[in-house]
Amino acid sequence: MNVNTNMMSNLGKDLKIFKILNGMWQVSGGHGQIKPQKAIESMDLLVSKGFITWDLADHYGPAEDFVKVFRTELQIRGKEEILKDLKFFTKWVPRPQKITRKIVESAIDISRERMGMESLDMVQFHWWDYSDNNYLKAMEYLNELREEGIIKNLGLTNFDTSHLEEFVDLGIKIISNQVQYSIIDKRPEKLMTQFCAKNNIKLLAYGTLAGGLLSEKYLNQPEPYRSQLYTASLQKYKSMIDRWEDWTLFQELLKILKKISEKHNVSIANVATRYVLENPIVGGAIIGVRLGISEHIEDNLKIFSFSLDEDDLNQIARITDKSNDLFTIIGDCGDEYR
Repeated sequence: MNVNTNMMSNLGKDLKIFKILNGMWQVSGGHGQIKPQKAIESMDLLVSKGFITWDLADHYGPAEDFVKVFRTELQIRGKEEILKDLKFFTKWVPRPQKITRKIVESAIDISRERMGMESLDMVQFHWWDYSDNNYLKAMEYLNELREEGIIKNLGLTNFDTSHLEEFVDLGIKIISNQVQYSIIDKRPEKLMTQFCAKNNIKLLAYGTLAGGLLSEKYLNQPEPYRSQLYTASLQKYKSMIDRWEDWTLFQELLKILKKISEKHNVSIANVATRYVLENPIVGGAIIGVRLGISEHIEDNLKIFSFSLDEDDLNQIARITDKSNDLFTIIGDCGDEYR
């Protein structure tokens, strides 16, 4: 497993990750039938190519269970040395409720058991309703578990800047916030990146490929009907494009991205991912993996073969400047969920 340093990123001072995270939302349903053994074989292939960092959650169907099976298989095959490089970031997404230490411990213990890990690499916390301030208690107890070594690192998922600041002011060490960030959705650039830069917090970006819409497959194609959007991701991000502007401007964007991709001998998806990774506050981009169904390993590795120059960025900006301001329409990062 040879991974070049330019493919790695540091979260905090001790956590090194691959800049492309394998997103496991796709195993939770709505992305085709995932067959367990095929999924484990796909995980093995990804790791062998250097894709050693995984993003999952307690509610992503069998994602945590797949981690345990995969880790166990590596141990059986005598490949324990690989495990020290692998990082699995899960999430805790409780419903709003009165939070006690027992509730938090129980949730984390379930994830530890399902994943077969004594200490979790990172727990990324999400909270649905800011009006219920039990999120403060939840983070207090999660931080206690971190101090006790049950959790190694704490991150957030879809928190806005003001609530991220609240945790920092309480002295809770947050190393990352997972947010939607792409050429389409540049809301993190409004407030979030500046705050993170001041507080040594990295962003883990998802939605960078708009569920696959930012690809050659949709270039010069008519606007798809909902019935043609065959995954939950495509449906989700088509709705985001509709708020961003319309299919006509989206086609203009794809044409520019195609031109840039040909210049660098890469794909549209590579350019879209590179755009996000060029931001120094981004620790990694999460690209969904439909384990055992489709692989884009070799194409994704090309992300590290080039950088976008000033002319590339200006060409992209000439199109995106014509779009609606999603920060004004939706709000800060994560506000679409509240």
